Amino acid sequence: MSTASGKFKRITTHRLLEMKAAKEPIAMLTAYDYSMARIIDGAGIDILLVGDSASNVMAGNETTLPITLDHMIWHATSVVKAVSRALVVVDIPFGSYQGNSSEALKSSIRIMKESGAHAVKMEGGIEIKESIVRVLSAGIPVMGHLGLTPQSIYKFGTYTVRAKAESEARKLVEDAKLLEEVGCFGIVLEKIPAKLAKEVADSVKIPIIGIGAGPDVDGQVLVMHDLFGITQDFKPRFLRQYADLNKIIGEATQQYIKDVKAKDFPSQEESY
Repeated sequence: MSTASGKFKRITTHRLLEMKAAKEPIAMLTAYDYSMARIIDGAGIDILLVGDSASNVMAGNETTLPITLDHMIWHATSVVKAVSRALVVVDIPFGSYQGNSSEALKSSIRIMKESGAHAVKMEGGIEIKESIVRVLSAGIPVMGHLGLTPQSIYKFGTYTVRAKAESEARKLVEDAKLLEEVGCFGIVLEKIPAKLAKEVADSVKIPIIGIGAGPDVDGQVLVMHDLFGITQDFKPRFLRQYADLNKIIGEATQQYIKDVKAKDFPSQEESY
């Protein structure tokens, strides 16, 4: 739990700015359902991201592209009900904001009104400036996302590290400054060189949250299923697995099956 925030004090976008200024690292995780969000929020997480990664880890899709706005709102509503402390940020899914600021605003308003979330997240820099400005003009907080942007995976054609070339690195720095200038409260930097991530974090006053972006940023984010070891076939360099729930749940299920087959469950004490 954030040592400077108090046990039950709600995390806000303003509080995140204070944390950056105080050099207090920000902890962020994804969540997609009520039960897990309640556990993670109770543990003291600062930000919960209802990520479009739900398309992968919850629905089994190869990319984040298939998930819809209705799906995201459903997941976000479940998470918000569980939270008493964390700031809840929701990804606006692919096709719900790119190239059309009016659509971006409508999508953001639906997320905020129907789920009760606290902010939205959008992937991209100058290409989506108009959409970001339009959403911010309605008083909706926006978190940016630069570097590897999964919604553009077919454009990149690979999940390898981004912004290693000088031209792409310079554009990323410019985009980060642009996002700060237009009013974003923070930026996720995904899978870029650590040296570049530090440059970005040092050049803006808003929090920079890294995933595969090294240690010299203002906070870190991981996908819940990866951190807890629920997924087993995704092990990039930046992932530190803190538990092996895949093994724990599998063994518990096997024991349950064994007890049922042996008529050991339920016992007399577990019967009415």
